[in-house]
Amino acid sequence: MNKLPALFALCALASLAAGCSTQTAYYSGQGWQRQQCFKIEDMQQRQRCLKSASTSHEDYQREVEALPSRP
Repeated sequence: MNKLPALFALCALASLAAGCSTQTAYYSGQGWQRQQCFKIEDMQQRQRCLKSASTSHEDYQREVEALPSRP
């Protein structure tokens, strides 16, 4: 079952009451991704998945800002 849409919906509702920041949403999604990584049986694939799920929000923001802007 894909829980990511429910997670974002929950965050959207929380933002109305408590101000769910993009950073909070990012780390929530990252936690979900890590849970999915642990379901991978192949250890090398699992390690690659976990490494991908370990990018800090700051590093992610830098990567996004470095992308060429769309016209």
